[in-house]
Amino acid sequence: MSTMSVLTRDEAQTRARLLDVHRYTIELDLTTGEDTFDSRTVIRFTVRGDQEGTDTFVELKPAELRSVTLDGHPLDPEKLVENRLPLPGLTAGEHELRVDASMRYSRTGEGMHRFTDPTDGETYLYTQLFMDDVQRVFAAFDQPDLKSVFDLTVTAPEGWTVLANGITEHLGEGRWQAAPTPLISTYLVAVAAGPWHSIRTEHRGLPFGIHCRRSLAPHLDADAEEILDITRQCYDRYHEKFEEPYPFDSYDQAFVPEFNAGAMENPGLVTFRDEFIYRSAVTDTERQTRGMVIAHEMAHMWFGDLVTLQWWDDIWLNESFAEYMGYQTLTEATRFTDTWTDFGVVRKAWGYDADQRPSTHPVAPENVDDTASALLNFDGISYAKGASALRQLVAWLGEKDFLAGINTHFARHKFANATLADFIDSLASGTERDVHAWADAWLRTTGVDTLTPEVGATDGYWSLAIQHEGSHGVWTGPDPAQDRDGLTHLSTHESAGGKRPHRITIGLYDHDLHDASRLTLRGRIEEDLAATPSGSSSTSTMGSRPALVLLNDGDFTYAKIRFDAESLETVRTSLSGLPEPLTRAVVWNALRDAVRDGELPASAYLDAARAHLPHETDLALVQGVLAFSAAQVADRYLTPEARPVALSTLTDLCRDLIRRTEDGSNPGLRLIAVRHFIDVAAHPDTIAAWLTEGTVPGGPELDPELRWRVLGRLAVLGATDEPAIAAELERDPSATGQEGAARCRAALPDPEAKRTAWEAMFTTDDLSNYLFTATAQGFWQPEQADLVREYVPRFYEDAVALAARRGPAMADAAGRWAFPTHAVDPETLRLGEECLRDADLTPALRRKLVDQLDDLERALRVRGVQFSPSGV
Repeated sequence: MSTMSVLTRDEAQTRARLLDVHRYTIELDLTTGEDTFDSRTVIRFTVRGDQEGTDTFVELKPAELRSVTLDGHPLDPEKLVENRLPLPGLTAGEHELRVDASMRYSRTGEGMHRFTDPTDGETYLYTQLFMDDVQRVFAAFDQPDLKSVFDLTVTAPEGWTVLANGITEHLGEGRWQAAPTPLISTYLVAVAAGPWHSIRTEHRGLPFGIHCRRSLAPHLDADAEEILDITRQCYDRYHEKFEEPYPFDSYDQAFVPEFNAGAMENPGLVTFRDEFIYRSAVTDTERQTRGMVIAHEMAHMWFGDLVTLQWWDDIWLNESFAEYMGYQTLTEATRFTDTWTDFGVVRKAWGYDADQRPSTHPVAPENVDDTASALLNFDGISYAKGASALRQLVAWLGEKDFLAGINTHFARHKFANATLADFIDSLASGTERDVHAWADAWLRTTGVDTLTPEVGATDGYWSLAIQHEGSHGVWTGPDPAQDRDGLTHLSTHESAGGKRPHRITIGLYDHDLHDASRLTLRGRIEEDLAATPSGSSSTSTMGSRPALVLLNDGDFTYAKIRFDAESLETVRTSLSGLPEPLTRAVVWNALRDAVRDGELPASAYLDAARAHLPHETDLALVQGVLAFSAAQVADRYLTPEARPVALSTLTDLCRDLIRRTEDGSNPGLRLIAVRHFIDVAAHPDTIAAWLTEGTVPGGPELDPELRWRVLGRLAVLGATDEPAIAAELERDPSATGQEGAARCRAALPDPEAKRTAWEAMFTTDDLSNYLFTATAQGFWQPEQADLVREYVPRFYEDAVALAARRGPAMADAAGRWAFPTHAVDPETLRLGEECLRDADLTPALRRKLVDQLDDLERALRVRGVQFSPSGV
């Protein structure tokens, strides 16, 4: 296990009562070599007057701690234990702590990450200080409610540019000074240094900048106006919504290499993964996703940076708000006007899946006892379910009252910290609705409600009853000895009536009189479903029953929906005839949920995809349905014997989409079809010919992304070799090319290739976070189950050791990408349960394994395999 101490809530509360932290003066020297950098920190703080002779500690994780002085008196560096340096016997009044240390660069995306671009040999550095990684860069009282001013100086190699939270000035001889920040939390401090390619402008008097590696300069230049337009549009829209002005002195967006998250909301310097600088063709939905992330991170400038959580139990306050605002503001302010369809297909499904695992937790959990526990809550619940809950809140409360409450919250807590209770009090101040009861029902509970229609027709009337079934658990604090995931999760399905109130729209659809394959909207009914013990609601209406009764039309609530028998038949024959993409997204999600719950055969989902995707126009829907069909239905929910037929079905479907787009009318749809055709190809001839010719007949030409995708699939099928991979890498020696080569080499159906890949992942520790992920993505292939069978039991032992050595980011990568997802059998589940029971797991790896094993158990249930769950 890692020897680093985690900060507990009790320790943070004790230290917050003791200290006021005024200013950090930080000097970083990035010219001392490839392995370490120098960090000198001065912290000025006050011990409150009623605290005399009190002990506390400061955190840092140095390669070498050279010296420490407190008020001019030296402290013994040998007193540093794990990541804590004691500060004993503090008297009331002002103090000054000075720390001189050497710190290690990271290759895992944590702390100060160092990356050398294989294209041109240039080196780039950036910080990712979230949760407790500030200690990897400078000494700090590292908790979110000890806000301070940060004054930063950086020495960097000549020719580099240094970016930070505030405007930076080059003082000469490689020294850069950043403007002091307003009061911000330690985890929000940011530095990015290197020979950046930068584009700078101003908007409403505020400096804007976008930055990337020099090797990506042509690609940033091509998209700069789109990125800056979205930035300006969101900035203006937020100033229409929020009464508090943007609180920082500049707004830079740096696209950085090997970034673990999508982006990070550092005030004034947002960092993004640089895959958002597109080297190859992308769809408009992917551009929309980039726009959403821009909008999401800008929302954090107010909610997260101006007003910050007090402790990590309120992570959702940051992420749910930014997630909701990102989608909503992009819809309101930019050309991307249909963002909620993509949210429904991609993000909401993420939330539903997370909320049905044993590791589920409330949106706003009450028992987050330490930073290690908090890190596990960055998941589909804190993001997607929380955003869904806020969307439901806006539908119930009204946007005017919602924004009034938000602005009250900003005014009350700007440049300070706040809790869930503060947030709810602010919302309640502007409405007569019982927001506190809403919060108890939506934010303090777990699980997904299920809404089922019961439709009757008689004597010129039709009736609708809605069964409102609650699915929830009891969530308590961690006790690893008690449960496999450290959480007690009881009563995973309880049919005792609805647990949450829902405000929903019910869509009523009839067959078009002139085209039976199309559906027309008869009307919509607004309905408030109370969380009643009976768990039902009913109504009766004159006229014939609709062909389709669709609960949650418009997708305003967070619940699984089912269909009555006649509506399900209508869906089977006419799904693609529904007039609005968001309506179709609700239906597709319902079918997806039914498959996962074992209520709809996986093959029936494939049949629906085969029948209706050839007529679909929305790119997010096509991408989402094809992805679920291949990765879940074909690879996991169907047996190995049934998989070839499923792949053949998907190949035919993609071929139809390619033929449909031969006229060039929908290049995004064609690109999605080509990508998935490659991914499901069971025979190499067609895609090998594309690679040889450098193009798909009729387009598109094979850009680097498509070339590596084809080569990866040929590797899986045994239709390429190491010389071909090396030649492709010579053609594309970029960082993305290095990852593509690693993925292809790991995918080769050769025992030596598998051994080499496994050792690279789990033995040498030389792989960066991205190269590890690429290797893991190539390693496990359903077509190679016999070849890699010996590695399935090895995964558990080797992943445990890796997680202990390399920390939570790599533990997450190992649990997410290196897990043998193809091995859907009881023995894999048994080995995993044994590992959870007996191994000394880091929290990050434990959480990933709990989720993977629950997904595995679900896949076995869907397949109909009978086994003893052994307490799962």
